[in-house]
Amino acid sequence: MNGKYIHHLPEWPNFQWDHEALAGQLAEIRHRQGRLLGRMEGMGFSLRKEAELETLTLDVLKSSEIEGDRLDADQVRSSIARRLGLETAGTVAAERDVEGVVEMMLDATQNFSQPLTDERLFGWNAALFPTGRSGMRKIIVGAWRDDAKGPMQVVSGPIGKEKVHYEAPAAERLPQEMSAFFAWANSDDSKTDAVLRAALAHLWFVTIHPFDDGNGRIARGIADWQLARSENSAQRFYSMSAQIRAERNDYYTILERTQKGTLDITAWMEWFLGCLGRAFNGTETTLAAVLRKARFWESHAQSSINERQRMILNRLLDGFEGRLTTKKWATIAKCSHDTALRDIQSLIEHGILKQDAGRGRSTSYSLMDF
Repeated sequence: MNGKYIHHLPEWPNFQWDHEALAGQLAEIRHRQGRLLGRMEGMGFSLRKEAELETLTLDVLKSSEIEGDRLDADQVRSSIARRLGLETAGTVAAERDVEGVVEMMLDATQNFSQPLTDERLFGWNAALFPTGRSGMRKIIVGAWRDDAKGPMQVVSGPIGKEKVHYEAPAAERLPQEMSAFFAWANSDDSKTDAVLRAALAHLWFVTIHPFDDGNGRIARGIADWQLARSENSAQRFYSMSAQIRAERNDYYTILERTQKGTLDITAWMEWFLGCLGRAFNGTETTLAAVLRKARFWESHAQSSINERQRMILNRLLDGFEGRLTTKKWATIAKCSHDTALRDIQSLIEHGILKQDAGRGRSTSYSLMDF
């Protein structure tokens, strides 16, 4: 096993990279970063908050999806809206696991000026696993792993035919490893660009892999923490996690190759910057949805719409999963079938909803084009 991974190298953790090779890519990222922030500033407070809500919701959902964990989008959005102090009429209650993930991700970005400490990361880890279990498996929560059940390995494949992609440093090294990581992460290093520090923070932490579970999500939280520091802003308008989710296979490939390579991490830095650039592209989709929603409510500002209708219409505008039926309306709005039908008919008369093809039990409704 000796020498197989970068943390075995005698120079660990003295990372290095080719600054000249990254200069052009980094300059472009910094330019786009500034342009995006400037554009958002010009959108006005309410649209900016809506864009932030959409971005953070996407970030939480996709970061969990990377680990194969699918959260309820409405619960995530409600939990974030509540914490951002946004309009909460008609929002749904979130389960403990959802609240925990949201709490962790928001602490990382909203409190970007606060240093990383073991207690802070213990809190993040505990928030991710409120029951002390990962699925059916009982795990150590809110503390570093102890390797009592063997070394920490990243594996894939069926039982008996597992492939080991990576083996983390032994648990006995964790206090020293994390101490060195925190000293670097919290230092005022003006020689390394703050965006490059986000790339390095992600790699360094996930290579140490200090927890029984949740290391990937916390690594992405740390990268978001550092990206917020690079912008000196708690507002998030792009989702690195969503882009990593879209490029999941490439992400794991470059990560494994880097962890089995040398301490020259130029290739990892190039991939991270490229992924970040593509995350900026994804912002266009988010902004289009936000502006579409704003345009909808502006066009119906004079319409008589009750709170039930407003809640369901917002669900449709946010991307309602499946088909909207009278039964679903009644369930979501917590009203009778007759009330749901009256709400729907009223919106059809106002030219806001339309009945889809199909009759009887299969009757469903959707927004009119606008």
